[in-house]
Amino acid sequence: MPSRNPSRRAFLQASTFGLATALGPALFVNPVRAENSARSANSRIGVGAIGLRYQGTVITDKAREYGNIVALCDVDRNVREQARASFGSMPRIFEDYQDLLKRKDVDVVLIGTPDHWHSKMLIDACRAGKDVYCEKPLTLTIDEGKQIVKAVRETGKIVQVGSWQRSDHRFRLAVELVRQGRLGELKQVDVVLGKNVTGGPFESTPVPKNLNWNLWQGQTPDVPYIQERCHYTFRWWQAYSGGQMTDWGAHHVDIARWAINSDPVRIDGQATWPHVADGYDVPIDFSARYRFQNGVDLTIADHGRNGIMFTGTEGRIFVNRESVQGKPVEDLATRPLKREQFTVYDQDNLDRPERAGKLDAILNHMGNFFDCIQSRKAPISDVSGQHRSISVCHLGNLSMKLGRVLQWNPENEEFVDDPQANTLLKREQRAGFEVA
Repeated sequence: MPSRNPSRRAFLQASTFGLATALGPALFVNPVRAENSARSANSRIGVGAIGLRYQGTVITDKAREYGNIVALCDVDRNVREQARASFGSMPRIFEDYQDLLKRKDVDVVLIGTPDHWHSKMLIDACRAGKDVYCEKPLTLTIDEGKQIVKAVRETGKIVQVGSWQRSDHRFRLAVELVRQGRLGELKQVDVVLGKNVTGGPFESTPVPKNLNWNLWQGQTPDVPYIQERCHYTFRWWQAYSGGQMTDWGAHHVDIARWAINSDPVRIDGQATWPHVADGYDVPIDFSARYRFQNGVDLTIADHGRNGIMFTGTEGRIFVNRESVQGKPVEDLATRPLKREQFTVYDQDNLDRPERAGKLDAILNHMGNFFDCIQSRKAPISDVSGQHRSISVCHLGNLSMKLGRVLQWNPENEEFVDDPQANTLLKREQRAGFEVA
């Protein structure tokens, strides 16, 4: 079992040798907790966190078991000060994340910002020599995902995406049962995400003195400040996110694609759009149907029981954040599937207990990230897989936007004979904030 508090020296050695070099066996001797706690503060990995409202604070708290929180960054002064109160006087605080990346005591970066900032911060952090834990959804556009995959490959950094359901035992069990043929041949997957929030028009007001609105907007168009654009409700504006398709989709659609183990080739998205100025502009109603390369059909809906239904030739499984159900699950009583036989991880740590539920699953998700920092193996939510998963969500949104069926070439990652659709794989970015 890897050390639960990997040393900064081991981290730096692993980073130097990169993916091609295995770490010595002595590093993986099961440690004694007393020995870990006796280490000096300077020997632990230095962690910097960017974006510190609710989810950013959650992941930063989970990372404290594995390293020292040495730097905090948020464009909202009030959030920065609250974070300092939560994490003590030791971390330095910053308004601009570039200043945090310059610090040599920051080895690992956590990104908990709104969606439109994920790609640039992640790429910049990798190029600054940091390993990264980045919240979901990974990208704002499909083109950004291609840039991330390239940057991570070139830098050799370890990146874990915060789609933590991959570390929830119920979801992982469902995927394992599908991938190991316990449902027979997989035919159909049905995903229910929930409705988008509607609202507006909203009033423009002066920018709060505690907020750097220019930095918050980043690559997106410079527009007047509206309170509902910011913080949690950014999810319902296409400039910053993709509504439930990318918010919940980064969880449920990711699990669906993980089990399908293929990519879509045909997308048929349907949507009813709002007509309101200065208001939420994601669909009022939406659905999408996909055909994957391997013949599996996927549906995404905004109504019904939240969760994922897998249907095969020999059974069905339903899984959500409350339960995993179906005859293949019941059959485990007589045909057990031991955790040692699980195959969907590149690296597992059998000394960690099986966990379910958001806060507990994030413990294992963060632990897997730090395990992989030592081993230099791909984490459970690696960027290649997460880019492909969030692309499914982006493709659905693009089909809805264009109002027609789209044909997709997953090898070239472009639409087939459709120049108009291909122009939507990227967005114009504000000068000074380009993802490059």
